[in-house]
Amino acid sequence: MSAIPDTPMHLAVESIRVGYRLGRQMHEIVHSLSFALQRGQIGCLLGQSGCGKTTVLRAIAGFEPLIEGRIALGGKELSSAHYTAPPEERHVGVVFQDYALFPHLSVADNVGFGLRALSAAERHARVAKLLTLVGLASQGKKFPHELSGGQQQRVALARALAPQPDLLLMDEPFSNLDVDLRERLATEVRDILKEVDTTAVLVTHDQHEAFAIADQIGVMQNGVIVQWDSAYNLYHRPGNRFVADFIGLGVFAPGTIDQPNQNVNIELGTLPLCQGLDICDPAQGNAQQVDVLLRADDVVHDDTSPLQAEVVRKAFRGADFLYTLKLPSGQQVLALVPSHHDHALGERIGIKLEADHVVTFPKLS
Repeated sequence: MSAIPDTPMHLAVESIRVGYRLGRQMHEIVHSLSFALQRGQIGCLLGQSGCGKTTVLRAIAGFEPLIEGRIALGGKELSSAHYTAPPEERHVGVVFQDYALFPHLSVADNVGFGLRALSAAERHARVAKLLTLVGLASQGKKFPHELSGGQQQRVALARALAPQPDLLLMDEPFSNLDVDLRERLATEVRDILKEVDTTAVLVTHDQHEAFAIADQIGVMQNGVIVQWDSAYNLYHRPGNRFVADFIGLGVFAPGTIDQPNQNVNIELGTLPLCQGLDICDPAQGNAQQVDVLLRADDVVHDDTSPLQAEVVRKAFRGADFLYTLKLPSGQQVLALVPSHHDHALGERIGIKLEADHVVTFPKLS
């Protein structure tokens, strides 16, 4: 769980507990969860289905009351155990998973739906500006069903941004799109949000989306944030075994600590236990047996290497293959290999270890 920083933050979610009552029983879904964002930052709650990430988003939007804790935006308290400001008074925009566009309204009218307090001229100017921002300047007269899924997502984003909210919430906004489109659109949405300096929170189960759009990511498990960090740190400096296993592609290889030389020995070779940016928990140094996290980019194909591994699975990814390789001991590792090295299943290939970051965990009993 991440602590709230001392400096004032635009969005502060402080030790919130959220749940629902079934009869006399209270079923808690979110447990003492905290995170914070500065103005203009994009945060992401990342986790598997059922971890509580959407419940947190609903609590920030005002759709779920708090059992305990506090949510504040721009210094104004929105929720506590004793008070929940109505959603319409929070100045928070929401992009829903299904976009929730009005099918009977044009694209322009969808975007301008929340601008009724403006004059017709002001509303027209604001809608035109937003459609230009999301790359749909020429699509205002069309209806939602005439647009692609990616275009509909842009309309939903423009509609949410139109009232200039203090915070934008996005609930799995790319889940209805083709896999190839998700990451590209996530990058474009990030550019749009940065251009208008809008603070935002995204929930997703897809780490590629999270990496493409977020400044800070909270990996969730069982209703808590187990690590709140940058994408780089989540990948290279996972705070615990769950994050290491959940983020990226990798395996845990058994290792033995060489305490006098501050090394860890694994089947692929010897690695410095503590060096540079490596993860080294001093408490782990006393344990002789550890598990070493090996990413797919830590294992390199090398025809001249004396260490041979058998190709047991392969997945073509365009620019490269993801190979599952079996070492002489039977231990399996992953390797990303340029796709012009097309090896057959059962073939033995040379590999070597090139790990810049050493991440170890106590060996599971």
